[in-house]
Amino acid sequence: MIVVCNTSPLTNLAAIGQLDLLRLLYGRLHIAEGVWDELNAQGQRWPGRDEVAMADWIERHPVQNHTLVTALRRDLDRGEGETIALALELGADLILLDEREGRHAAQRLELRVTGVVGLLLEAKSRGTVAAVRPHLEALRHRAGFYQSEPVYQAVLSLAGESDT
Repeated sequence: MIVVCNTSPLTNLAAIGQLDLLRLLYGRLHIAEGVWDELNAQGQRWPGRDEVAMADWIERHPVQNHTLVTALRRDLDRGEGETIALALELGADLILLDEREGRHAAQRLELRVTGVVGLLLEAKSRGTVAAVRPHLEALRHRAGFYQSEPVYQAVLSLAGESDT
């Protein structure tokens, strides 16, 4: 399975100490050079930067289709544009994106998309994590990952963890 990942799933999972879920679920991960550059942006080491640098299961790629990236950059940042272009170039089975506009652009190009919340649901269904709730809470409180209350409750319901 070819899985291409954008920056936010990496940083959010790293911020809650769960970056290895990506390896456990997918084995190998592909990222665009633009994603690597975002992990090093503004002279900072964003969450996940060091883990990605040391992970032999994460492969960085330069994107070849610069015309597509330029077109996508009208609405998306560099990492998202390059992630979508790389997914098309590699014939990815799945692309990991959290940002709404990036997800919509990927879906318009007929890519299969999920985000960090979908990844957590998949991890629970495979038995890789016992519960989704603690990870959602960590995303909210440690990573600053926004989820509206209705979305939060819907995810818990899908996970079989709702209070009602």
